[in-house]
This record gives sequence, structure tokens and C-alpha cells, in this order.
Amino acid sequence: MAIALDPRDIRILEVLTSEGRISKSELARRVNLSPSPCWERIKRLEKAGLIKGYHAEIDLVRLSVHVVIFVVLELESHRAENFRIFENAIEKYPEVTGCWAIGGGVDYLMQVVTLDINSYQRMIDELLEAKVGLKRYFTYVVTKEVKSAAPALAHLLGQQSE
Repeated sequence: MAIALDPRDIRILEVLTSEGRISKSELARRVNLSPSPCWERIKRLEKAGLIKGYHAEIDLVRLSVHVVIFVVLELESHRAENFRIFENAIEKYPEVTGCWAIGGGVDYLMQVVTLDINSYQRMIDELLEAKVGLKRYFTYVVTKEVKSAAPALAHLLGQQSE
């Protein structure tokens, strides 16, 4: 569904991206609208599928010991069926928090958040034993988060944020 966005719509999306629990009245004040028109815009953005949900950002460091790992994966074969088999297989692993099909000589970039290296290696061993077409993988352990931010929506749309 195509939807025309004006600068206020973009600003609403930007604020909600960083502050999903903001009150409707505060959001309206920040985007210089009265609450009712602001609420109507939010409903329109949700209906168009631009707002997929509202989430809490959890500070994992305060929650528990964990490790974040990025894995670059290459499959043995590149038929559509092989991609489907691999993609279906990783759905069963809750520790896989993101997976993207990529170009450039490898097939996937996968993000894993798990207890420790041993639990990560058990998951990889299971994938290898399951014969889901995994040819090789390269593991990159995150040692420090440097930056994590929502995309700059106005920039992506070639506009200036209000």
C-alpha cells in the first residue's frame, strides 16, 4: 500500500521509533498538531503497515550475561529450494535475532544473541548435522557495541526533519 508522507508523518515516525511509549498528547505537541489529528495520522500509518509494532528496548547487559555474534554463512547450493530449507531451519532458533540474505560472495548475515560461545557452537553444530545446506560459516564475536540507532527516516526519504 503506497502512502504519501508529509514532514509531520515522518516526524511522527521518527519520534515513535525512539520513544514508542510516548503519550499521544506529548507526541501531538512535539509534531505541532492537536491530539485528534495526530491520532488519526498514527492510525493511518499503522493501517498502511509503516508501523509494524511497539517494542521495549531491553538493556541485555543489565539483564544477564550473554554474547552477541554475527555469522556470515554460505550455502552449498544456490537453488531457491536450498534457500527455503535454510531459512525454515533457522526459524526454530530463538537465539537467532536477525538474518539477512546478502550479496557479495556469501549468502546470509545472521545475528545471534545467546548465553555463551558454547551455546552458540551447539546451535551451529545442530545446523551442520541437520544438513540444511550450510557449506561454511565465519563467526564474529561482538566485543563492544559502538552504535545502535534507528534509521534516519527523513534522510532516507531525502527530506529534512522538522
